[in-house]
Amino acid sequence: MAKAKGNRIQVILECTEQPGSSRYVTVKNRRNTTGRMELRKYNSVLRKHTVHKEIK
Repeated sequence: MAKAKGNRIQVILECTEQPGSSRYVTVKNRRNTTGRMELRKYNSVLRKHTVHKEIK
C-alpha cells in the first residue's frame, strides 16, 4: 500500500468474536472519523460475517 497522505491513516481491524483469527487492514480519514472504526467483515475461520473493531 502506498504511503498515506494528509489526514488518511492506516488502521487494523480485528474480529471481536475470536480475536487473532481474522484481521483486515484499511485506511480512514482521521478528520472525518475521529472514533474507532467498527465494520462487519467476513471471518474465514468462523465462516461468517462478524464485527471487526479498530485496534491501532
